[in-house]
Amino acid sequence: MIVDQGVEQVIRADRPEWVPVFTGLSVRQFQELVRIVAGRGGEQAGVGRRWGLSLADRVLLTTVYYRTNLTFRQVALLFGISKSAANRVVEHLAPLLALAPVSTPHSPDTVLIVDGTLVPTHDRDMSASSKNYRYSVNMQVVIDANTRLTVAVGKPTPGNRNDCRAYTDSGVDQHCKGARVMADGGYQGNPAVIMPYRKPRDGSNLPDWKDDLNTVHKRIRARVEHSLAHMKSWNILRNCRRKGQGVWYATRGIAQMRNLAMTY
Repeated sequence: MIVDQGVEQVIRADRPEWVPVFTGLSVRQFQELVRIVAGRGGEQAGVGRRWGLSLADRVLLTTVYYRTNLTFRQVALLFGISKSAANRVVEHLAPLLALAPVSTPHSPDTVLIVDGTLVPTHDRDMSASSKNYRYSVNMQVVIDANTRLTVAVGKPTPGNRNDCRAYTDSGVDQHCKGARVMADGGYQGNPAVIMPYRKPRDGSNLPDWKDDLNTVHKRIRARVEHSLAHMKSWNILRNCRRKGQGVWYATRGIAQMRNLAMTY
């Protein structure tokens, strides 16, 4: 990757005043993200074409792209590189920024919450016209009910696929093994998922004790809705232009950054 000598780099990782503005992370959280990416192989190794930007600047470019959803032409101008070089940076780092999958079964005492969100995307091969009247994918997101940290993100499924099917088709159910999983009433057909009680078909009211449990259930389940709203402050989840698995890597990368923002 060659830096365009005719364009000055405006945003740099060594100018900390830009980091919170363009990434949604504090300087300390951003530095921890760079450390994570370096540990996963983000540094240049061996022979071959060298990157024109440092690892910290490349991580910054990718996070700026996720946060602002600027085009590659616009991002490239901010970093003094070509449009194609900016694309290569994101292609290389997106998998390294992504939230790592769960490697061990959860404790039976763990309570998880799952919900789906529609992410509009330009890739028609994996999206479908959905209830938001746009071509979208259904992204299944799981959080820990106690810590509110994101635990897993399922693979994208077409936006017209309901949550009860997307839960298994996305593979996110495999990341919930061993735990108790809460969800809204859209997950019918998944007996392992704890859902609110439904009103009887005859139209009669639920007993008071079921109403009380539904109230508690709704209050706890709201935590995943708040988490999804927080994740969508990274604007790429409002209109993703990435192809193939790009939307999956972007969602998992944002989940990683949100977890850092909450804990580090």
